[in-house]
Amino acid sequence: MSAPVETLEVKRDEAGMRLDRWFRLYFPAVGNSYLQKLLRSGQVRVDAKKVQANARLEAGSQVRVPAVVREPAKVKPSLKPPPGLSKADRDFIERMILYEDDYVVVLDKPFGIAVQGGTGTTRHLDGLLAGMADRFGDRPRLVHRLDRDTTGVLLVAKTRETASRLGRVFQTRSAAKTYWALIRGVPKPPQGKVEAALVKASGPDGDRVRKAQPGEQEVAMHATTHYSVIDRVAHKASWVSLKPVTGRQHQLRAHMALIGHPIVGDNKYEDGLEPISESIEQKLHLHARRLVLPHPFDLGKKIDVTAKLPPHMKKTWALLGLDEGRYEEK
Repeated sequence: MSAPVETLEVKRDEAGMRLDRWFRLYFPAVGNSYLQKLLRSGQVRVDAKKVQANARLEAGSQVRVPAVVREPAKVKPSLKPPPGLSKADRDFIERMILYEDDYVVVLDKPFGIAVQGGTGTTRHLDGLLAGMADRFGDRPRLVHRLDRDTTGVLLVAKTRETASRLGRVFQTRSAAKTYWALIRGVPKPPQGKVEAALVKASGPDGDRVRKAQPGEQEVAMHATTHYSVIDRVAHKASWVSLKPVTGRQHQLRAHMALIGHPIVGDNKYEDGLEPISESIEQKLHLHARRLVLPHPFDLGKKIDVTAKLPPHMKKTWALLGLDEGRYEEK
């Protein structure tokens, strides 16, 4: 039987990594909320001290971990990787692949599937990828996340070492992410920056984030987003390019709502507004269009992947007379 507690040493190449990101590399089945609980209760410590999830690790630091994190099925059954996948599920993953080499896989995530498991979520990409370890030679690891209803480019590491290196790429903001969205109205100016710290807030429709208030500095998450209008439909709606500098939960959705231009089809941040058109599908119109980042092993090489608009956004673009091909990003 395993000991009730184990201690892991932070490797030299993991120095500077946030604790929560380091934890995801070694224990990907443990969700953020459960990790927060372990930290608050002191079951997870760094160098025998209580720390927060955003603590930066140092090489040689000792991370105390309870053995229960290696048994995620007792905490969240939906997170247990399947022993194998059906041919339909394997084909589902294969159809998503936009780019693959010996180290990474880039997927084109469709609408409506969760990236990771949670309460009531039994089918998610993390679990499906775990079931394809035989295909990729190791357990694939998610490098970043997209919301359930956000579509587009999703980066996956084939090995733990690759995930660690890519984690540092995102940590140092060396990855350039571009999203396309349809928003209500036309922002003024048509190109700008949103800087608004965010805090998590529970609501009747689930977790969401809001703008931090005075006195909430300790829990606030700094967030910055650049936006640019590509095209517009009179004063009714705009097609925008969004480039997040930071990567907070719901950042783009919350920031657009904060400047008075929520993303079309956003059931959390449109606040019950009437649809801009009955002909437009009431689905989130937010798409991870492009990801550019240095390759984790091939020096001088870049990974540059673009995902086409998903079906519901293609229909909307056609309905509104927007041309997906007219904008060539540099």
